[in-house]
Amino acid sequence: MTETTIGNLLNEMPGLLIPGIYDALSAKLASQADFPVAFMSGYAVAGTLLGEPDIGLLTQTEVIEQARKICHAATCHLIVDADTGYGNEINVNRTVTELIAIGAKGCFLEDQVWPKRCGHMQGKKVIDADDFVNKIRAAVTAKNDRDFFITARTDAIAALSINDAIARALAAKSAGADACFVEAPRSAEDMKLIAREVPGPLVANMVEGGATPMIPRDELFDMGFTIVIYPISSLFAATKAVKNILHDLQQHGSTVGTEVPGVSFSEFTSIVGLQERIDQSSGDT
Repeated sequence: MTETTIGNLLNEMPGLLIPGIYDALSAKLASQADFPVAFMSGYAVAGTLLGEPDIGLLTQTEVIEQARKICHAATCHLIVDADTGYGNEINVNRTVTELIAIGAKGCFLEDQVWPKRCGHMQGKKVIDADDFVNKIRAAVTAKNDRDFFITARTDAIAALSINDAIARALAAKSAGADACFVEAPRSAEDMKLIAREVPGPLVANMVEGGATPMIPRDELFDMGFTIVIYPISSLFAATKAVKNILHDLQQHGSTVGTEVPGVSFSEFTSIVGLQERIDQSSGDT
């Protein structure tokens, strides 16, 4: 795609609706569905790459390598869930530098104590506010003047209070964050309060079955949220489809006569670009 930055997209549109992806295939599908930006979900990568819950088991190296594969496969811009930056300010600097080098266009950085937990799980703890702000400053320094969109995420609602979370978001914004994300508000009223108090760009995170109420995109835009992410919708849909077909295969011993809710062989080869590869190998353009 053209070198349109995430910041420019936000200036040109009422807001961004961003799907969650987790591997090269889901990234291709997001690109082919004409999403200009996709989000590499840590929850989804932990589940698909490791078969584990999102409780801080992913390493910096694993996250960067998965992001590299996605950037190679996708034409949409990629924002990466970089968890806590995997250490202190020095580690944050390296994380951001590495993500820029592989072609990512942004990341989320959060204030949880490592090992972190998914934002919609119980038992979260957060680091001191000053330490969080220092991490954001380190990310901004690593970014320098390059095209990289830094979102400061705070989980302080669950660990402290909504007022503490708002204060952290404001401090992160003052430290140079491009956007703010107050994770897991539990009511529409809380979301309206956040949107009133925290300047945009502002992230809303729509997790099916999570702590935050599911609110339609346009209503969120009207509230003042300008980035709406559905981080695990595609993961849940894919998991159900695979679970069902494997169950049917086990029960019937074949997929013959079974309604397979999937694409055809030719559709899949088209999605992954078989003809383009054939043309390249034969020297065609």
